[in-house]
Amino acid sequence: MDLNFTPEEEQFRSEVQAFLTARLPHRLSNMVAEGRQLSRADMEEWHAILNAQGWLANHWPEEYGGPGWTAIQKFIFENESALANAPRIVPFGVNMLGPVLIKYGDEAQKRHWLPRILDGSDWWCQGYSEPGAGSDLAAVTTTAVRDGDDYIVNGQKTWTTLGQHANMIFCLVRTDRDVKKQEGISFLLIDMTTPGVEVRPIITLDGEHEVNEVFFTNVRVPAHNLVGGENRGWTCAKYLLTYERTNIAGVGFSTAALVRLKSIARQQRRNGRPLIEDPSFAARLARVEIDLENMKTTNLRVIAAVAGGGAPGAESSMLKIRGTEIRQEISSLARRAMGIQARPFVADPLDFGGAAAAQYFNNRKLSIFGGSNEIQKNIISKMILGL
Repeated sequence: MDLNFTPEEEQFRSEVQAFLTARLPHRLSNMVAEGRQLSRADMEEWHAILNAQGWLANHWPEEYGGPGWTAIQKFIFENESALANAPRIVPFGVNMLGPVLIKYGDEAQKRHWLPRILDGSDWWCQGYSEPGAGSDLAAVTTTAVRDGDDYIVNGQKTWTTLGQHANMIFCLVRTDRDVKKQEGISFLLIDMTTPGVEVRPIITLDGEHEVNEVFFTNVRVPAHNLVGGENRGWTCAKYLLTYERTNIAGVGFSTAALVRLKSIARQQRRNGRPLIEDPSFAARLARVEIDLENMKTTNLRVIAAVAGGGAPGAESSMLKIRGTEIRQEISSLARRAMGIQARPFVADPLDFGGAAAAQYFNNRKLSIFGGSNEIQKNIISKMILGL
């Protein structure tokens, strides 16, 4: 099912397609299509291209550097970018911290940090999860104690995605132990080059270095790096998570992955016929395509609500659940379709590349990080059903 766009929206889609054809480096799109790991330089290159066009922070208000797009335009851009195998925008600065600073930061923080996110001066990572605070994020124990004009930070964060590239990290820290746990948390911006910050790699099952542990030992952070006020970080944290969960849904990337999956299923054969004609496989393929089309509508509703000045609420949890399930199912079907050719590090003639198995295993994390799907169901039951 194709969405019905107005003539103006179709014209915008043509503009996006022309931009991607002209400006997206073939080297980067080939790496994305083959499931290969992008370097920091690769990701920065694409960010710089988008920023030069004014399209990097496409959901920011125009006064802070956004393009002023409608909800439909944002949807079209993300969908066409995914179909063109453009690198995914690294979300931590643009899609997570940016909206928090715009809503809760003071004017000095906005003037300083927002332009640096856009021009690539700072690479941000996220300091939320801890060894004892994952799904129960409010259980963070990393402390920040006020000392004159600074905070002294001690503790540990884990599963810090792309932290090996970052020079800045936004952190949830405990600034008051004597109140309800959600009420004693603050949102702090920390320079990772400060003495006392240590980053240790975590090598995942596919052999890649994507996530890290970050340790803080008597790290001195200027108090003016506090966002939203002391002990008010939980409000910032929840606001950021709604954007993170909406982003995790990855509607555009599921659309592109489904296109590749259908191509594989047409090439592979079972019992002398194309796999796509196999009743069992075709039924699973149809189900995931129906789910994806339904999610597109929900995604548009959420984008429209945000464009109107709201923030995604329970809808972001719905998108997170269904989006991650859809992405996992597509990667599972791709691995099944490729059979022995899905093995990691084995070259093959199929356009999905030999990364299908690695992507399948890596995508198992989708239903866990950003708040596990079980936690999202609790959120939905409380916010919508009042349970």
